[in-house]
Amino acid sequence: MHTDQVLSHLKKHGQLLDSEIASAMKISLTQVRESLTDLSKKGEISLCTVTRFNGNKRIDGFQCRISGYFPPAAPGRKVASTNKTQESASSD
Repeated sequence: MHTDQVLSHLKKHGQLLDSEIASAMKISLTQVRESLTDLSKKGEISLCTVTRFNGNKRIDGFQCRISGYFPPAAPGRKVASTNKTQESASSD
């Protein structure tokens, strides 16, 4: 199987669709999906089903990323404000 190669490809390129992995690695979509299912059962990756539309064409697939990976915050986010109940409790 191609499980190890798929895992290393995800580590290198981050969150991807199964079709993107198949085309980049030049292996069949069926083999990629089998590898992703195995990796998901082992807890190596997070896997979810997605539906995208390209015009009127419906594309169903898997989107996956390495488990425990959180994408970096988008630029321009504001810092979380302090909790107002803590402020009022500390002023008493």
